[in-house]
Amino acid sequence: MYRHEGKARFLTLGDYPRMTLADAHKAHAEAMKKVEEGIDPGAATVNERKEERKAPTVAALADEYIERWAKPRKKSWKVDLRILQKDVLPEWGRRKAKDITRRDVKDLLNKVLDRGAPIGANRLLALLRKMFNYAVDELEIIITSPCLKIKSPAPENRRDRVLTAAEIYAFWNGLDEARMAEGTKLILKLQLVTGQRKGEIVSAAWEEIDLTWWTIPAKQTMLRLTHHVEDGLAKNKLAHRVFLAPMAVELLQRVKALSGDSPWLFPSPRGNKPISGAAVDHALRLALNSLEMEHFTPHDLRRSAATFMTGSCGVPRLVVSKILNHSEPHITAVYDRASYDKEKQMALETWGRKLQTIVEGTEPSNVIPLVRGG
Repeated sequence: MYRHEGKARFLTLGDYPRMTLADAHKAHAEAMKKVEEGIDPGAATVNERKEERKAPTVAALADEYIERWAKPRKKSWKVDLRILQKDVLPEWGRRKAKDITRRDVKDLLNKVLDRGAPIGANRLLALLRKMFNYAVDELEIIITSPCLKIKSPAPENRRDRVLTAAEIYAFWNGLDEARMAEGTKLILKLQLVTGQRKGEIVSAAWEEIDLTWWTIPAKQTMLRLTHHVEDGLAKNKLAHRVFLAPMAVELLQRVKALSGDSPWLFPSPRGNKPISGAAVDHALRLALNSLEMEHFTPHDLRRSAATFMTGSCGVPRLVVSKILNHSEPHITAVYDRASYDKEKQMALETWGRKLQTIVEGTEPSNVIPLVRGG
């Protein structure tokens, strides 16, 4: 106990036995010296406790990162938010951001690895790096990032899954019996037939389609931009025309019977908007066991269509690139505004005929099974 500026104060020197009697005598002498010099020896401790109470939690840092950094810069900010809500906040939300250590980061990554999500662990580390770098550089609430020098926990394998003709046969015919919404089956089949992005298919509106051509507009409505930004809409920001071969037309007629008067091909049951692309991924994952096939994603259907077009159908890569609506980095592409409609039509008609023989089992190849799983 001591007095400072006429007021009685108390100062805790330490806890016994962690602080020995000798150390307590030394700390007491140093405190009394400050009192004699007119300095409050307890002020530093009080300030430290105030700073500790004011130090932002991981939850506060995550909110600041999403609102002030991710939203203005990343179209996929919702992905970051979902990862934070799933993996980070339940574990660290109430902890102080400054108290998170490299060991904490590694432990969290290992939990994600243990549940069988190695690429998810990589994505989590990338997000934590961004968030804690933001805390260092912009907010200045920590000195160094706890992610410093932590290596990605899993190797990044470039996706190159391409379905074989036998797998396409099993997928197409097995899909009819799969436990999946009819609209979802049609989305997957349309992706294989047209080679377009899942996000563009699930977001499509009937006003874009005349049953010969599907024109994907350059400027998406705000609803489609916000609802499907993670699915990868037209990346080159130009209108894109897709020829509708007979197989695509037949599928679209079935879609129309399901969608009724909705302006969307695949309307959501909740409000005037299209369904979520994530629902398609989830449905396919659940159906893969019944399909008796190795894992693949909706995007692999697009890649498979492109591979068959360049390989089996002999379509030039440039034309396939136009069908896929890939952005072109070269300056020549800025001036080359040829639509390639004729070439795209011929290519998609050729691919449609090839696909028809595959799914009907009439493809002249011994790899086409006569029964699913054969």
